Amino acid sequence: MGARPLFFKPLTGETNTMKIFTNHRYALITGIVLGVVLMFAIGATKGDAGTTFNHLALARWVHIVAGVFWIGLLYYLNAVQVPAMAAATEDKGGPGPAAIGKYVAPRALFWFRWAALVTWVAGAWLLDKNFVHAFALGSTIEGGSLYHLTIGIGAWLGTIMLLNVWGIIWPNQKKVLGIKPATDEEKATARKTALYASRTNFILSFPMLLCMGGATHGLPF
Repeated sequence: MGARPLFFKPLTGETNTMKIFTNHRYALITGIVLGVVLMFAIGATKGDAGTTFNHLALARWVHIVAGVFWIGLLYYLNAVQVPAMAAATEDKGGPGPAAIGKYVAPRALFWFRWAALVTWVAGAWLLDKNFVHAFALGSTIEGGSLYHLTIGIGAWLGTIMLLNVWGIIWPNQKKVLGIKPATDEEKATARKTALYASRTNFILSFPMLLCMGGATHGLPF
């Protein structure tokens, strides 16, 4: 993956405290630790009830955090990086897209694909006993279920998106980025295939998020 990725170049004699702000890994760990501390601190105010472990609440937190990572990067890739790469390629007098392809894209895709997997696994964990009912779109419940229909559509869309990430986008991006050997013609085909799959996920993300939120908080209509 190249050099150690930092938001800013570390100063000479940098302390561990400063690394929280200059190294994204330290910042990520600090944020998670802070969340865990608040989890116990707020739970302690509830007395005996605060000592009960709610695994679904933990699943929801992981699902939301990983989902923000995944969809945030999906929007970044489609709305920022891909158009920027195209503009950099057309700008014959500019620096070109090489730096983005070498330093930015591999890191973005690393977090993108693993966040997608964690999001799906945490979502399955959160569904718990509703997993089968959701993926059956509520057909397993007599009279149907609007909740399971709505969350199920969201779950299916998320599953399709996950399969696109690991089955189409990442394998083709490995050719584009030179991680996997490929001819220029194969790279051109892989670039187009990855773009179409990413655009598909970009489109599906909107109804997916609508259904995820609408299952418990209601749809606009």
